[in-house]
Amino acid sequence: MPALIGILTVSDRASRGEYADEGGPAIRGYLAEVLASPWEPRERIVPDDRDTIATAINSLAEDGCCLIVTTGGTGPAPRDVTPEATEKVCTKMLPGFGERMRQVSLQHVPTAILSRQTAGICGGALVVNLPGRPKSIRECLEAVFPAIPYCIDLIHTGQASPPRLDTKPERLVAFRPKT
Repeated sequence: MPALIGILTVSDRASRGEYADEGGPAIRGYLAEVLASPWEPRERIVPDDRDTIATAINSLAEDGCCLIVTTGGTGPAPRDVTPEATEKVCTKMLPGFGERMRQVSLQHVPTAILSRQTAGICGGALVVNLPGRPKSIRECLEAVFPAIPYCIDLIHTGQASPPRLDTKPERLVAFRPKT
């Protein structure tokens, strides 16, 4: 059974059809490039509204997504509320993801310090907030993805048939401790 992965684009303009979503396709492309195990995307585009974002994250988790990757809404502008929506629905926050993404992004642009990416656990899903630009999405996913498969393993500890994400080792080696 393929793992379900939520891809949530947060953008007022993209949700109104005023411009094409670039973030969602960038995430989907990255996942196709690095994942060896079968997976299916569950894609949504929502406006920059805290309650709408929170509802979408909850819905994707309830639909069985083991990973939900958001793009957009992580900056300091008044309408950037993705981290707040994520914190609203997550039972545990994982600040190391945001720390690592900012660390890597600062090597490319000084304004990365303004980014408020974070991650947390909502139901059985790891939720990871990414910036909105495809180049930044790739840099951030490259930085944190080695830890994502094991994190999903831990979230589903003790389940009869947990989802499993395996990477293409020639492309990206995910860390799993030797048992």
